[in-house]
Amino acid sequence: MTRTLDPDDLAGAVLAGDRRALARAITIVEDGRHGADAIVAALFPGPDAAHRIGLTGAPGAGKSTITDRLVTAFRADGDPVAVLAVDPSSPFSGGAVLGDRVRMQAHVDDPGVFVRSMASRGHLGGLSSAAPKALVVLEAAGFPRIVVETVGVGQDEVEIAGAADTTVVVVTAGWGDGVQAAKAGILEIGDVFVVNKADRPGADETVADLRSMLAMGPERPWTPPVLTTTATSGEGVADLARAVDAHAAHLRATGAWEERRRDRRRAELAGALVDEYRSLVAGVVEASPITADVVDGRLDPWTAAVRIAGAGDG
Repeated sequence: MTRTLDPDDLAGAVLAGDRRALARAITIVEDGRHGADAIVAALFPGPDAAHRIGLTGAPGAGKSTITDRLVTAFRADGDPVAVLAVDPSSPFSGGAVLGDRVRMQAHVDDPGVFVRSMASRGHLGGLSSAAPKALVVLEAAGFPRIVVETVGVGQDEVEIAGAADTTVVVVTAGWGDGVQAAKAGILEIGDVFVVNKADRPGADETVADLRSMLAMGPERPWTPPVLTTTATSGEGVADLARAVDAHAAHLRATGAWEERRRDRRRAELAGALVDEYRSLVAGVVEASPITADVVDGRLDPWTAAVRIAGAGDG
């Protein structure tokens, strides 16, 4: 692999299948280094056939084990698989705390599997702010399936639905207050529901609970299946893999595949603009003389904001 940091050369190496170049490109994108935007621009939009599969759920639901087993199931078809695992951030280094590359040792010698951990760095919603860019890079590298595992912060990780084609919601037996989960949007975002650790008491009741709540919801073109798995033994994972592929086939057959991509690009544009404006606002706050009046308590922040915006100060 060429050692140059030229964005076009690095993007070309990614397209050629160079895994070291791929890892390097994702690092540059994640850290926001010089050339990151040029790399993404050179690789966008990527192959239309790439299937993004999102896994979300509360901590302890077994997402990482299911991801590991799903990769094994997908690899049985012979196609390469990429995993982007978003982990909590270290308060010291800002890096990923858990590191799914460590937890997926079964695939470490498989050249058809690429696993990358990415720190959330305080970003809410279960993903990382750099995740959409990293997914563009992974798609360009030619992976037909990309599994995205969210950070596992709780029951409000609905952001993954906008980034994935198929969203898998993982819960466990006795999953808790279903009404609160419904309020958080979990029922609305799931394309496939999985009750993991099905060998524990209460699994059947949880399946019935989910199916009942889904039945009471609005009618959808796709009826989300509710499956059971015991990921530690691999039981039920083959059925999950088939359900994920069936959902992708449904999206393609109905035209929803391209519709979701159009919606995603629109949302990613909005997110990119928010990031840009956030940076601009930070610069304005630092540069404006009005900031000193707020910091010293002579002026409230809301009046100051109106004055800065109205005057074009900064």
